[in-house]
Amino acid sequence: MSDNLLTHIQNPSELRRLDENQLPQLAQELRDFIIDIVATKEGHLGASLGVVELTIALHYVFNTPEDVLVWDVGHQAYGHKILTGRRENFHTNRQLNGISGFPKRSESIYDAFGVGHSSTSISAALGMAIASGLKGDFERQHIAVIGDASIASGMAFEGLNHAGETDANLLVILNDNAIGIDPSVGALKKYLTSVKEGKNPKQNNMIKSLNFDYSGPIDGNDIFAVIKELKRLQKVKGPKFLHVITTKGKGLQQAEENQVKYHAPGKFDAITGEIHSKVEDNIPPKFQDVFGLTLLDLARKNEKIIGITPAMPTGSSLKFMMDEFPKRAIDVGIAEQHAVTLSAGMATQGMIVFCNIYSTFLQRAYDQVIHDVALQDLPVIFCLDRAGLVGEDGATHHGVFDLAYLRCIPNMIIYAPINEISLRNILYTAQLGLPHPIAIRYPRGRGSVVDWQQPYQKIEIGAANCLKEGNRIAILSNGTIGSTVIQALKNIHKSNDFAHYDFPFVKPLDEKLFGHF
Repeated sequence: MSDNLLTHIQNPSELRRLDENQLPQLAQELRDFIIDIVATKEGHLGASLGVVELTIALHYVFNTPEDVLVWDVGHQAYGHKILTGRRENFHTNRQLNGISGFPKRSESIYDAFGVGHSSTSISAALGMAIASGLKGDFERQHIAVIGDASIASGMAFEGLNHAGETDANLLVILNDNAIGIDPSVGALKKYLTSVKEGKNPKQNNMIKSLNFDYSGPIDGNDIFAVIKELKRLQKVKGPKFLHVITTKGKGLQQAEENQVKYHAPGKFDAITGEIHSKVEDNIPPKFQDVFGLTLLDLARKNEKIIGITPAMPTGSSLKFMMDEFPKRAIDVGIAEQHAVTLSAGMATQGMIVFCNIYSTFLQRAYDQVIHDVALQDLPVIFCLDRAGLVGEDGATHHGVFDLAYLRCIPNMIIYAPINEISLRNILYTAQLGLPHPIAIRYPRGRGSVVDWQQPYQKIEIGAANCLKEGNRIAILSNGTIGSTVIQALKNIHKSNDFAHYDFPFVKPLDEKLFGHF
């Protein structure tokens, strides 16, 4: 094999100087580079490995950054970052003061649109294409790369619906690997599978019916086939749609065989693919597992309990209930708005609905929370995982707005448990029946209690608790930071000066206890 090609590529213009026959070697080098870095630094692995050939082909054929390239979500954009001037800094990916784990406009001119949440790429690229046309530029290319899980979201269909009636120079590339973070679900997934298997008549193509020039499916890991088709589409005007089939985790056997685990596997052996084991004896569980296992326990005793998640059954640990009660634990796909209103509909029929959504993703269903749940005062139980700062995933995934945007909504109860036991007890209390909707927010990671499976206790709605008496200063805490306060007070001289009150309810506040201060 000739000298390493990747080390000589600082930007796509240098990539385009390579002979096409050199690109398979470059693909292997890029794949190895991603594996080597993510093995030690962690990050999103499988998605980027699957689109290595597609990434190279896009920058090889199109004149980026003049031609704009928008990645949906951005889990799959590591190869893109490495080829666009960030190879030497890639080891800082998702680290403090390092590069972002997702495309970010302020980071590079090649990151045409900042992303992190799904299904925005088509609308964003269409907006760019329409703007180019208004400025008289009809040659510029606008490409949106979206996965089969993300395209099932309502916003993606809104973009397709609009694009189909325009003459915008837009290319939508469907990266179809039949999986998002968890396996893709829904009727659209079944339709795409039938297309891949040749079972769907060409004249019955839903994308063509939306007025797109449809081509595919083609092998997205065959770099020559992808380049050939992109060059053809480069000359086609108007909205175009290319269906490519890829393998998530391509090039690392374990990542291909266990695509859920290797979406973001943590640290692993770059050669063998073996994930480094973590010693987890006698440590507190993850909050998500306390939620999932408690809900399963409650569901065994209460047949009215329903669990709903928008595409995060593993990340939220609703998977425990899904495995035992598949008809009562529902993954609706990447569709947060639908998840909330579906929950509201079920609540009208007397079901006890636990709508489990990452805090950052509930923002996408704010209207539904207000209009479909709160105004009708339906007792939907919102379980907000990843509330607060979430570390490496960065700004798009921090759950830092929920307290502010939920507290102003009429009828909404808001609760933040101090530890795993409190989370368990509020889940128990909520399923006994509440007169209003409730949002239960808890953080990513582990809490402070190893022995958390204690008998359930009913919680008084709105009540605060005095955890420690004191003489001079009262410390009021909300949520899991209260556990930190408890530990800190143990190490403070003259700790009798300090009182500590846990105010788990942000709404309603315990006004009676406030009156004592």
